Amino acid sequence: MPVQSSLSQSGLPSKRRQTMWLLILLVLAVASLLLSCTIGSVGLSVGELSGALFELISGHSESLAATLLSMRLERAFAAFVVGGSLALAGCMMQALLRNPLADPYVLGVSGGASVGALSMLFLSASLMMVNIIAFAGAMVVALILYLLSRRDFSIADGSSRLLLTGVILAFGCSAIVTLLLTVAADNDLRGMVFWLVGDLAGATVTVWSVAIMLVVFIFVWLAARSVNLLALHADMAVTLGVNVASLKKSLFVGGALLTASAVTSAGNIAFVGLIVPHACRMIWGPDHRFLFPSALLTGGFFLVLADTLSRTVLAPHQLPVGVVTSLIGVPVFLFQLYRSRRV
Repeated sequence: MPVQSSLSQSGLPSKRRQTMWLLILLVLAVASLLLSCTIGSVGLSVGELSGALFELISGHSESLAATLLSMRLERAFAAFVVGGSLALAGCMMQALLRNPLADPYVLGVSGGASVGALSMLFLSASLMMVNIIAFAGAMVVALILYLLSRRDFSIADGSSRLLLTGVILAFGCSAIVTLLLTVAADNDLRGMVFWLVGDLAGATVTVWSVAIMLVVFIFVWLAARSVNLLALHADMAVTLGVNVASLKKSLFVGGALLTASAVTSAGNIAFVGLIVPHACRMIWGPDHRFLFPSALLTGGFFLVLADTLSRTVLAPHQLPVGVVTSLIGVPVFLFQLYRSRRV
């Protein structure tokens, strides 16, 4: 088939090489988690780390090392889930919009979460209420976006209305956020700004966050062949029997859920959902059967390493992790653009 031949000739790694790369990425992900647990204001040696890990498993975490490991492991795991969710959402949005420069925030879903979270921070609400209303705000914006752009989901090659509506909603949410920052009390501003930039200091990853990431990943991985056809040519995908309308709706809903979950947990962390899938595509090719899992793992360990830098580079002070991802992401993205122009 023409589609299959075009995929096979696009420089994709073989199945054996794909498996090898996924194993390497999995090892890097585990290594990043262990590294994050050992580095801090109080370092942990390999022996202390293994002993503390044994204490946690046995349920007798009385030593300082076990306490530090528990705190750092929880934060590192949150970073991995948030980073993996953002990278996977970026892949899905790029496939949905057929634009390799799209990211999870392009449709304004994160803006709804920002309005919800900052409204609760402005009212000095509890952390649970902040998370609940942030997630609800993201879902409200996603619903409005879907209702205003339903026609694009039924047209095989349509996404202009969806993209334009998302940008307009994002501007509207940005205006509300600016208003909240303007009228907020001075003692609330620091927390609000840290949340907007993206911060993992108080990040909470629930069972629901992990479940959303895993369920969405399994779905898109099983639908990866259809996503490949959609990314190549939407009309051709229809001709080959793909239900493009249903697939586009699923990509939109899944991407919105992942974005809402990640932003609710850690705020607006920039560039993870943009540079990670774009870099994975440039390195390993456009086959979504490999692109989805590689982006999830790469996004996870990238954010774990960025968070480790954010809390150690200026210790005892901590930077918002969004600052670190932006400082890394801008030159990396410019290099990717330069490299793609030369190619």
